[in-house]
Amino acid sequence: MSESIDTTQPVIVQQSEKKMRSATVWMWLSLIIIVLDQVTKAMVNSSLELYERVTIFSVLELTHQHNTGAAFSMLNNASGWQRWFFITLGLVVSIVLMVWLRRVHGKHQKLLSIGLALILGGALGNVIDRVWLGYVIDFIHVHWDRIGFSFPAFNVADSAISVGAGCLILDAFLEAREPPTVTVADQRNQTLSPDATVVHHRKRRSSDQDIAQ
Repeated sequence: MSESIDTTQPVIVQQSEKKMRSATVWMWLSLIIIVLDQVTKAMVNSSLELYERVTIFSVLELTHQHNTGAAFSMLNNASGWQRWFFITLGLVVSIVLMVWLRRVHGKHQKLLSIGLALILGGALGNVIDRVWLGYVIDFIHVHWDRIGFSFPAFNVADSAISVGAGCLILDAFLEAREPPTVTVADQRNQTLSPDATVVHHRKRRSSDQDIAQ
């Protein structure tokens, strides 16, 4: 005699998204950016005098500049209030990014995870400079003298923030092009009303009892 199964009892299904780890696993990338940023700045600070320049290519040179403003020397000539403003802003942005990373699906949203991790590492890298030095060390200078082009000096942290922002924009663009995903649960909810679901469960229970008898 076979045992009857009470299908009226709710079945708790743990969704696969909850089993997957969040995107905080990508924070190792943030740590690499911070270490690389601080090491390169220390090397520049110890090997180059302030405003000294070393030509690498005709359009690229290493230099040593102090930036009290934002990325790419914005607000560099402000009166000093910008130091604590950007420290506070950098810490707030970092907290938001860490919370965002915790909520992102690390496996299925790799591009978004990488972008957030890069921005987080870059933001913290520059915050460390502002706290300990009062300014950010910039040392990468891109220029093209023939056309009079000279890009503001930047560093590894600035580069990580720019690449990370590009990843976020690309992720948003790709996500907008993808068709909406319809799960099996959504299909069942669309095809079965609550009353129809109850009738279906009752019929199935009755058939199981008949088989058992």
